[in-house]
Amino acid sequence: MNSATSNPTPLFTAVSGSVRNLFQLLKCINFATKAQVRITPEGLRFTVEESRVIQGIAFLEKSLFTSYTYASPSGNQADDDEADDTAVFQISLTALLETLQIFGVNDIKDRWASRDPAYGGITGGRGGRPAAFGNQVLGMTGVCRLSYAAKGEPLCIVLEEAGVTTSCEMVTYEPEYQDEIPLQRDALALKIIMRSNWLHDAVNELSSTSPSRLTIAASPSSPYLVLSSNGPLGSASVEFTKDQQLLETFQVPKRTVNTYKYSLIKAATRAMSIASKVSIRGDQQGVLSFQFMIEVEAVGVSFIDFRFVPFLPEDGEDDGESNDELD
Repeated sequence: MNSATSNPTPLFTAVSGSVRNLFQLLKCINFATKAQVRITPEGLRFTVEESRVIQGIAFLEKSLFTSYTYASPSGNQADDDEADDTAVFQISLTALLETLQIFGVNDIKDRWASRDPAYGGITGGRGGRPAAFGNQVLGMTGVCRLSYAAKGEPLCIVLEEAGVTTSCEMVTYEPEYQDEIPLQRDALALKIIMRSNWLHDAVNELSSTSPSRLTIAASPSSPYLVLSSNGPLGSASVEFTKDQQLLETFQVPKRTVNTYKYSLIKAATRAMSIASKVSIRGDQQGVLSFQFMIEVEAVGVSFIDFRFVPFLPEDGEDDGESNDELD
């Protein structure tokens, strides 16, 4: 490990006025124990994946921090696509979340699941509902200081709240992967934007059959969007009409059907429960993307992106669907 004194200028430092904001966003991708961190001039990118079939990405923009400094090793901060590998490392996401909630966090879990149709989003919720990232839900706002001196050094975290200061040094590891699950943005088979709570409620409703798979069918004609599942307790489906108040954007050139493991889709339900909108995109290979827009009080908007690889039945295995997938 390098000595911190050999590099007096840290590679990265940042201060957040609310540790709760960081905790709630990172909790959305807490489906694996480790996360890969990329530090860029525009913010922190946390990537979590499992067996290359699901990937969750949380981008903490520098606007979430009261101060943010990134000293690029190459001296070039104009293009983070060419960022030096010293700005990429892996950490224990489990340990990071435990550290961030050391002073206690009022976990909102899925309290937003039973929302009525008049619900207007997470921030400034109607009917007197508190904002998911507001102080009423999250409690007191502690200060979080982050720093990373150089490659091989620990990620240092200092938490301050009510006159109490706690310091933690998290071991960093070599990154295990670099590439995202590819989504062909120029060859999309579907693009749908809707309220995230509708998707959340539909996925939860389908859980009643204890399904192993979830099928998403979209068509330019009725039925427009159908989520269905089969399990040992029976089958269930949820159909969405092409109502602009329900489906804000609906771009489906022709019918497409793809099946995914239900457990993977379920891993995104926390993000569904606190997001205001979700952009659902699927390419012609069946790769599915859920991009969640999450409103953070007094800060702006943050995005969480999930990507899923479609379920491909092995030889002789019935996937339970007709061959309606796009070529």
